[in-house]
Amino acid sequence: MLKQYEIKSERVKRLREAVLARTPMVCVERARYATEAYQENEAQPVYIKRARLVQKTLENMSIYIKPGELLVGNQAFEERTAPIFPEYAVEWIEKELRQSGNFNQREGDNFYLPEQHREELLQIIQYWKGKTLRDKCYGIMPEDVKNAITVKVIHGEGNMTSGDGHIIPDFAKALRLGLKGFIAEAQQQLDRLDVSENGALRKKAFWESVIIVNESVITFAQRYAQLANKLAANEQDLTCREELLNIAEICRRVPGERPRSFYEAVQMVWFIHLVIQIESNGHSASLGRMDQYLYEIYKQDLQKSATTAEFAKELLQCLWIKLFSIIKIRPTSHSGYGAGYPTYQNVTIGGSNADGSDAVNELSYLILESVGEIKLTQPNLSARLHANSPEKFVRECANVIATGFGMPALHSDEVIITALLNKGVAYMDAYNYSMVGCVEVAVPGKWGYRCTGMSFLNLLKVIELTLQDGVDERTGKTLLSGNGRLTDFTSYEELWTAWKKNIAYYTKLSVVLDKIADHNLEEFPDILCSSLVNNCIERGKSVKEGGAVYDIVSGLQVGLANAANSLAAIKKVIFEDKMLTAENVLQAIGNDFRGLEGAGIQKILRQAPKYGNDDDYADAIAREIYESYIHEIEKYTNTRYGRGPIGGIYGLSTSGISSNVPMGCVTAATPDGRNAWTPAAEGASPAQGTDVKGPTAVFRSLVKLPTILMTGGQLLNQKLPPELVRGERQFEKFVALIKSFVAMKGWHIQFNIISSETLKAAQKDPEQYRDVIVRVAGYCAQFVTLDPTTQADIISRTEQRY
Repeated sequence: MLKQYEIKSERVKRLREAVLARTPMVCVERARYATEAYQENEAQPVYIKRARLVQKTLENMSIYIKPGELLVGNQAFEERTAPIFPEYAVEWIEKELRQSGNFNQREGDNFYLPEQHREELLQIIQYWKGKTLRDKCYGIMPEDVKNAITVKVIHGEGNMTSGDGHIIPDFAKALRLGLKGFIAEAQQQLDRLDVSENGALRKKAFWESVIIVNESVITFAQRYAQLANKLAANEQDLTCREELLNIAEICRRVPGERPRSFYEAVQMVWFIHLVIQIESNGHSASLGRMDQYLYEIYKQDLQKSATTAEFAKELLQCLWIKLFSIIKIRPTSHSGYGAGYPTYQNVTIGGSNADGSDAVNELSYLILESVGEIKLTQPNLSARLHANSPEKFVRECANVIATGFGMPALHSDEVIITALLNKGVAYMDAYNYSMVGCVEVAVPGKWGYRCTGMSFLNLLKVIELTLQDGVDERTGKTLLSGNGRLTDFTSYEELWTAWKKNIAYYTKLSVVLDKIADHNLEEFPDILCSSLVNNCIERGKSVKEGGAVYDIVSGLQVGLANAANSLAAIKKVIFEDKMLTAENVLQAIGNDFRGLEGAGIQKILRQAPKYGNDDDYADAIAREIYESYIHEIEKYTNTRYGRGPIGGIYGLSTSGISSNVPMGCVTAATPDGRNAWTPAAEGASPAQGTDVKGPTAVFRSLVKLPTILMTGGQLLNQKLPPELVRGERQFEKFVALIKSFVAMKGWHIQFNIISSETLKAAQKDPEQYRDVIVRVAGYCAQFVTLDPTTQADIISRTEQRY
């Protein structure tokens, strides 16, 4: 029998149910105070303006302490309520409110704005028109980039309508120093400053802003101390009163001072993590290796009998509920790229130490167990495995995965550490890597924004445009032309030459789009986050200006399997076996394989070699496609290059979140046999239903890719029916499968252990299946919150057997 995971704490059960029952809403408070702060500080340097925004918000926003809470701190006036961040974009807000009346008319990711705040929000956004990040980006955007966005061969809306993200602050340093330590560092820099030097006035404003923001976070915590004392004074229940008084004492100390207990440490981590997401709405703010930086204080508390494992687990589960309460509203045009209300708040456990020893400890198991019991979509739990991982840890991970809610995701130290060393990361730092967001990696407290998360490149769309000489069927627009259509090529080599010209062109446009966003984001610096990333205070620079130790970014390459399968089919069926002509194929895909002749052509194309079956024919083409992209992206640097960080270059990533759905749904039929306007393959996974030789064959295909270069992350989803992990014999096979993946040096693997029948039942009766959690891409979501197209995509994925 598999180990069962059930919540033991009645408190946690009540808090979990309460947050799950919440209807996602929208809060106008941050937008109100952000607008007031900017209006009051128009003449101030941008750092001071941003600092005053955070200060005014933290001093005035609504705060609450829910009955029974052990940890306090909220992002908005209620749980599961998204603040509005008007400085990044407002045109989408006005459009949705004018056309739909609210934000609750979407196919998925619906929100509700209280009617009494609708007119206030419409008034607020008038101030921001022409001043937002998106306005600034489109104001300097070349026409060819705009056309490529319209066609959806590239997509960067998330980078232009929100703040930055994909980052891990230095929680370990914060726990050592308290925020007062960071204030002291900034003050020391100010005391040494000679304002007559070039650039000194800019640095002066930055360091002053660091002090303002960190002091504001401390004041924010004091507000909760005062509220807890007020509630305690009116509390009749002695136990509840004692808990509130304890909360007050903790909030008076942290995050300003160094925590003295595990309880204080967890509360401090939450305050810092929370305010980073009030400061900016960039997603994938992650918590790093919690089992490492919290372990010593946890161990000390146990030794002193200051806490118990049971209470520590209860605290952790209260933290997971807080993470789940964080929610973000995105423009409709971008919400499909991250369907299911994801926030990608990653926690990493396990791994190896720099001396080769294993890093798993008692807290690793406690975190794993706490997540297994609570079964929420946050945190996005990741486990680092390696050749010497303890058998117990591997099996416990497998057991939690087998319960069927998609966590933890598994990552292989051997390939990831090697990949980081290959990029110039210092030895000790490489061993301290942590997962960020989905499957990307960074060194906590030392890496800049968006190790993955730059613009999306639609490889499937590049195939379509290559075959049609740059003409997009959906919009009628012509992009790169003059390279011929499929019918013009007399050999596969001529087609490949056209592909290389197209991939070069669209890679360059994606980099231009990245630079447009990054250049303008420097006008919206995140002060708290920058103060918690080395070496921003020392350099007097924000993260976006080159303050981090490392700065290697990656875009997201979508539809690799479809692109490989399409070129494999053309090469095999047209040019080698001559079963079809180029005219046959081009006409069939133009008609979306309609009619008997189209269906026959589609059948032949689908029988061609497919990536994901350990077929060297298709797998070699997949690698060649990726290598053609690598050849181009290596030519470019990011906007921090030469400004301080190590790197300033690009990596690779197949971590496309749920972009495979919207990017496939704007692409016509393709020669792999895929129908028009249907989802592309997800991540580095095989195309839906085309991997027919079992998971081990998928692994063998996957590791033929240039994995060592994928510092932005390589994403593999596998779907297994529940009966494949139930029973001793089947479970042993599942554990062996995981070990095989690690031994083969795969980057990442995650599992959906759920039947298609269950998912179809959930579509029909969402209320009865509210707790069904699925892996969408590098993250989990409640299945019933997904839009119908994304639901259908998950159902259509291959249900593996072994």
